[in-house]
Amino acid sequence: MSEERPREERPGVLDHADGRCRCRWCGTDPLYVAYHDTDWGVPERDPRALYEKLVLDGFQAGLAWITILRKRDAFRAAFEGFRPEIVAAYGEADVARLMGDPGIVRARAKIEGAIKGARAYLAMAERGEDFSDYLWGFVDGAPITNRWRTTVEVPTATPVSQALSKDLKKRGFTFCGPVIVYAFMQAVGMVNDHMVDCWRHEAVQR
Repeated sequence: MSEERPREERPGVLDHADGRCRCRWCGTDPLYVAYHDTDWGVPERDPRALYEKLVLDGFQAGLAWITILRKRDAFRAAFEGFRPEIVAAYGEADVARLMGDPGIVRARAKIEGAIKGARAYLAMAERGEDFSDYLWGFVDGAPITNRWRTTVEVPTATPVSQALSKDLKKRGFTFCGPVIVYAFMQAVGMVNDHMVDCWRHEAVQR
């Protein structure tokens, strides 16, 4: 259990009505709180799910994550479950369809980036590379657990995210700069960046 400290000494978290302390960034929006409690920082090993999250983090570029989160179901429907083998086959008609979908972020470069990423994903699979093993290899297969107490301590990028970003770009992925990649690593549990006073810090490690 995280040690109990006076509220004024826990600037990285918020006390919620249910008695739990949560990372300050999720605020009190029910959707954001649910994402924080059940999704963010949980180690994800499924290759398809990892591809989906990388694409969505790319769509987040220049936007707040809550914007993407509110549109996530619409994104999943529009991209047919983010199955790489389907997205990789998309052509101009599909790009036009997606550009006309008001439920998603209609940015041509990002849509085309998702397609390029799916093709890169399949190219890796054809070479016998598992996307999950590839990504997790950058952290030696296990989450990096940090013990931050304030949000200002949390980096926006690290040498690992920089190396992964560079390698992803080399393989054909786009919208995967070091900052986007670090946000991705946080979200999929490659790093545990829940505040040490947050109830999820220990929970995601079980």
